Amino acid sequence: MMSPGVTRIAPYSRDAGRRAAAVKMVLAGAALAFLAGCATFGAGTPEEAVTKRADERWAAWVKRDYAKAYEYNTPGYRGTVPYEKFVTMRGKDVRILSGKVNKVTCSSADRCEAKIELKARSALMMRQSFPKEIVTFIDETWVFEDGQWWLFERI
Repeated sequence: MMSPGVTRIAPYSRDAGRRAAAVKMVLAGAALAFLAGCATFGAGTPEEAVTKRADERWAAWVKRDYAKAYEYNTPGYRGTVPYEKFVTMRGKDVRILSGKVNKVTCSSADRCEAKIELKARSALMMRQSFPKEIVTFIDETWVFEDGQWWLFERI
């Protein structure tokens, strides 16, 4: 006979251990999903996230940190176009002085178009009586893959 207020503890069973492990796995999965969601939405709207990534990429380009700029391209692009080819495709006669996002428009949750204002100088311009710098606009396509925004370039 047990004393009042004393609870009998059942012996450990294999089923109870499996249930506990399953509950832990479900809770861990829910926590990871929550954290992934926070990471995705941590940058704010897709427009804000693309603006940030595009501005970072152009800042690297202006500093001639081509390796860093290359990392903003989609994983598929980087898997197809080697870094050395990426750099040589850009040419050497134009010096980008600045690049800044002017506007971002997203047509879906995973695709945005960014209009970039570029200021540049050409080696040819220095030898002729051209303006010392030009200002132009280019359009970039950014896609959301694997939890990150990437610059999409046609190969």
